[in-house]
Amino acid sequence: MDRDTTVSKKNKNSSSEKPNKERSSRKIGFFISKRDEIRKKAKKAKSAAKPGIRSENLRGEKTEKKAETKHRNGKRKEKSLSSRIPASKFLPMSPEEVKARGWQELDIILVSGDAYVDHSSFGTAIIGRILEDAGFRVGIITQPRWDSPEDFKRLGKPRLFFSVSAGNTDSMVSNLTPGLRPRNKDAYSPGGKTGLRPNRAVIIYSNRIKEAFPEVPIVLGGIEASLRRFAHYDYLSDKVRQSILADAPADLIVYGMGELQIVEIAKRLQAGEDIRNIRDIPGTVWKMEVKAWKELKERAQKSDERSNKQEQEQKKLKQDKSEQDKPEQKDGKIADDAAEFLKENIEIPSFSEVSQDKAAFAKAFRMYFMEQNPVTGKGVIQPHPKTVIVQNRPMRVLTETELDHVYELPFTGEAHPSYSEPVTALEMVKFSLTTHRGCFGGCAFCAITQHQGRMIASRSIESVLREAKKLTEKPDFKGIINGVGGPSANMYGMECKTWGKKGACLDKSCLYPRICPALDTSHKKLLELLRRLRDLPGVKKVFTGYGVRYDLALKDEEYLEELCAYHISGQLRIAPEHFSRQVTNAMCKPEREVYEKFTQKFKVLNKKCGKEQYIVNYLMSGHPGCTLEDMIEMAEYVRDHGGYTEQVQDFTPTPMTVSTCMYYTGLDPFTGKKIYVAKNKKEKAMQRALMHYRNPANYELVYEALEKAGRLDLVGNAHKCLIRRKEKQQR
Repeated sequence: MDRDTTVSKKNKNSSSEKPNKERSSRKIGFFISKRDEIRKKAKKAKSAAKPGIRSENLRGEKTEKKAETKHRNGKRKEKSLSSRIPASKFLPMSPEEVKARGWQELDIILVSGDAYVDHSSFGTAIIGRILEDAGFRVGIITQPRWDSPEDFKRLGKPRLFFSVSAGNTDSMVSNLTPGLRPRNKDAYSPGGKTGLRPNRAVIIYSNRIKEAFPEVPIVLGGIEASLRRFAHYDYLSDKVRQSILADAPADLIVYGMGELQIVEIAKRLQAGEDIRNIRDIPGTVWKMEVKAWKELKERAQKSDERSNKQEQEQKKLKQDKSEQDKPEQKDGKIADDAAEFLKENIEIPSFSEVSQDKAAFAKAFRMYFMEQNPVTGKGVIQPHPKTVIVQNRPMRVLTETELDHVYELPFTGEAHPSYSEPVTALEMVKFSLTTHRGCFGGCAFCAITQHQGRMIASRSIESVLREAKKLTEKPDFKGIINGVGGPSANMYGMECKTWGKKGACLDKSCLYPRICPALDTSHKKLLELLRRLRDLPGVKKVFTGYGVRYDLALKDEEYLEELCAYHISGQLRIAPEHFSRQVTNAMCKPEREVYEKFTQKFKVLNKKCGKEQYIVNYLMSGHPGCTLEDMIEMAEYVRDHGGYTEQVQDFTPTPMTVSTCMYYTGLDPFTGKKIYVAKNKKEKAMQRALMHYRNPANYELVYEALEKAGRLDLVGNAHKCLIRRKEKQQR
């Protein structure tokens, strides 16, 4: 058995439950318990509440009253701390820092594979500050040694739970190149040092915690856990693995943006609720016993049979409701609840099916993909051999007020002072501004939509300006804001008229193959923000050199002109990814004609502004659907139109993306059509080499690729040739 999935018998036994008919019935009834109360509370809740991340209040008034009496020793007012915590104060990472705050114990300990950077671009910092703001005592353990449980004991036993994350990226991506070779640098570690986190960090950390504190609940979060919540293709092992919740000895997964979920979990645990009963929070994943799942399906079937029978007998006389019939009524209620639960959730092919049948894998992917909508989405159930994974519907998008509050929490904007070397990831974003979350681009290879969602949640202009003003007050600020927006920079303030009623469309893309007319593509709000940022005292330059979606920019010439005039520092990085129509179709990216229109417009506007600025293309090799012929086509296009670049990446199959599904199955999950996939290492190397055909080190690979494709006409001294002909060997 693998080291990372081993759990001691003691730990397994500690979480097991003895079979009991009465308990089983209670469990099944719990799935639908207090439904009317919950829905009534949800209707009353206002989306634009007072500032701060609040609990979703899913449990009703009784739980709130219970919270006032439970845990007297740990009871505290859940008053916002943002007004009374100095911005220079970090969340504690050592017993000394805990004592300095006057705390005897911690409520929650966050464990991360990244270094602790107290900046709003880092997930651990956000979750830590959100929990602190809600009144909880939070500590952080970063990059612990994982060969024993000792390093996980450094802050003691938390009163409520451990929260575990691999960091801002999947640990496999942090540690390994697309060719599965160890990386030379880790941007999220001090000094770029490697080897400070294990592969499958979430599983290993969880096991060590369970060894140290068997009885303490464990909540998983972050990209690694979030994107591995179902059975998934694992590139490192080249096989389908179970849900990470089936492999790790944890209790819950928080998927997507986790602020609302984590606060709700913390409050309910503080109220004395057993974590095994926390099964109704949107944006979470939990485990059901196989036996309970089978019983639930049986009771649902009985409910259907009973309904059919009643319909058949409705013309008959009503039965006498004697005392002996009451138990039958009770059983009928439980059966009806089970049936209702199955209506609110869909079952996808099991782990056993998807691990053996690629068509079943593609079907399962399509089914849960179509439920990733916080407005219309249902829960998703996937049986595993020893447990059943249940994903609740997605959590709602944060309101503008809530998002403002998150990004204005008292982040220091610095790495923890215990580090003697800089953290590269911070240097890249230290003087940047996040304006929104989400992306409706729909690129097949990107996981942002699975993590942040397809609907845009934007901050207010005033909130962004307040954060910018704080940047100007930093002693090392030189007057340059080096990024505004994020990975979808010019989607700020955009929305669709259908989002409020039905959420983002899942059966079609907002931007592919063409921009949907229902989408508001105006850059008016973004332009106002950029103009006001430029006018701030102390700000010399405001740059947006990356993340610009060029097909959207073409829709607003005023924005594009101001972008060229004020917000580019010589180079604009955009991501056409490929120039072959067959490949861009597989990627759900704009065709090259759109790219050409943008580049021409870019040249015209730069000339108008009197500037000489350039486009840097980000390109990709080895994507599903891409053949050697497609890569040769791209190389020829670059040869003829310029734009030779070193910014080429190999496609890396990361869990829960459309492209990864295509890579593993060889099928388009939405059409069922077969798609070509380059899996041979040699072919993948040749595809990448074709984009760097000028590099002498790639000569042999490029020649072999051209020979294999029957394109030796591109070998020679003519202008159209990619490489020179081989020189005859000297005798």
